[in-house]
Amino acid sequence: MSKADRRRWESARTLADLGELMALWLEGKLGSRPGYGARFGPDEETAALVPVLAACCRAGFVTEQSQPGEDDIAFDGRPWVQRAAVSGFISDSRLLGRMRAVVEGVGLQVIAETTQRRHHKGVVVTRWDGRDHTGFGQAMSPREVRHLFGGECRRQAVDALVDAWQVTVIDPVWGRNDVLWPALRAV
Repeated sequence: MSKADRRRWESARTLADLGELMALWLEGKLGSRPGYGARFGPDEETAALVPVLAACCRAGFVTEQSQPGEDDIAFDGRPWVQRAAVSGFISDSRLLGRMRAVVEGVGLQVIAETTQRRHHKGVVVTRWDGRDHTGFGQAMSPREVRHLFGGECRRQAVDALVDAWQVTVIDPVWGRNDVLWPALRAV
């Protein structure tokens, strides 16, 4: 991470500060983010999702990972299918309630856990050649959150993440990519 980027991340004190920085990273205005390869932006598959993800980050849902729904052939010629999914952090219980109402209203699954209340084992969201490959929805422990963000962020900001709800929204339909993102825009 560049010194300039590190200074920006170290200046964050709140979840809102982290959300603004994550939005800037998604938009290509910051070169690096904690827990991600230095000087790497979002994956190519995320490009179309950047406007809604950045808006979520600025609205109080600090996204940490996401993927579009796809039904395609992988680089090796084998079938690749994934569910649209996003996960991140929310500290405002009213925002979480609004999100639940909107996304569950269109048939999406919401998992909301805390570092103190981690019961969900996660949901498979990617299959490669018919085999489970990636899962979303299993909450991180305080240690995992601190490891992911603690090297570049102020303790106060990391504590805000540890205390927040870890929220995952998943479209249960494999390959569908036109329900989750409009629902998040509506929230």
